[in-house]
Amino acid sequence: MPPEFPDPSCSADEEMDIHAAETASPRQAICYRTNTPLCIDGKATEPIWAHALWSEDFIDIEGPLKPPPRFRTRMKMLHDDVNLYVHAELEEPHVWGTITKRNEVIFHDNDFELFIDPDGDNHNYYELEVNALGTIWELSLPKPYRCGGEPRDPDPLEGVQVGVHVDGTLNAPGSEDRGWCVTIAIPFAGLSRFAGKDQACPPRDGDQWRMNFSRVQWPHEIVDGAYRKIEGAKADNWVWSRQGVIDMHRPSTWGCLQFSDLIAGQGEAKVDPDSTRAARNVLMGIWERQQRRHEPSADLEALGLGDLTAPITITRQGDAWRATMLCEGPSGRVEVSVDHAAHFTIRPR
Repeated sequence: MPPEFPDPSCSADEEMDIHAAETASPRQAICYRTNTPLCIDGKATEPIWAHALWSEDFIDIEGPLKPPPRFRTRMKMLHDDVNLYVHAELEEPHVWGTITKRNEVIFHDNDFELFIDPDGDNHNYYELEVNALGTIWELSLPKPYRCGGEPRDPDPLEGVQVGVHVDGTLNAPGSEDRGWCVTIAIPFAGLSRFAGKDQACPPRDGDQWRMNFSRVQWPHEIVDGAYRKIEGAKADNWVWSRQGVIDMHRPSTWGCLQFSDLIAGQGEAKVDPDSTRAARNVLMGIWERQQRRHEPSADLEALGLGDLTAPITITRQGDAWRATMLCEGPSGRVEVSVDHAAHFTIRPR
């Protein structure tokens, strides 16, 4: 979320244990193709949508130790040569919204949000938010806020389409609703500038992108016959893939979307394990520890990691540093690195 929400780095007692991080598992999903034109009206009534895979229900942003969400949220995806399509279903007995101006701060209302980092480098990513009125906010970040990133705001992509359908009556406190749905079409032509030179966009069969989805849900009251947020109350944050802290701008913890060239309903693709996941988790743990030091270190012992058995190398030049770890990928050994700005690079070894 943008700076209006605090952007807390983990405190020492909250930090994920760097050894346990090797087994932390972001969620994964398959995105099948569509050979049918889709209407972006929030309803997703085309038959092919019935063959797209629903995601797991959203969970609290901080993980399973927090109470489960009060209302169900889930999403599904399709793609063709032109667009990535997202359809989300948000259970909500009181559907309301107030923001009607495009590129206002939409999460001041209840909203649905998506985040896309096609090349998984932890930098240069896209965000879109939408409320129940269909008002959207598009922005992007060259790097996360906690790494000093300043948003490009607004940063619209040409050709983005958003449709909302309310199953009930919008802004009507006297009635009870079932919820609202949103369908989004995002052109690959616009996303290509976030994909870098090595990531195909449109994606190829089997390509994996880093993505996450969020829902902001505010407690409300009814005043003078209208919905109003409760003053001083905090919003709930429900997500597809847990973040661990209340901060969506940690792309290294986002889920993994795998594209398939199979038409939805005409075959089954298997999710390939993310071979770099363990390395990414450990390297971000090193980044967290470096951030707490007066000056960075190239010494694992000094970082309290002398007992790590993984092959890790840290190089340093002044305040700049890079940590590198080798891992086995599906096509051979790869080198995964993170630097002082939390920028990832992955290359064959």
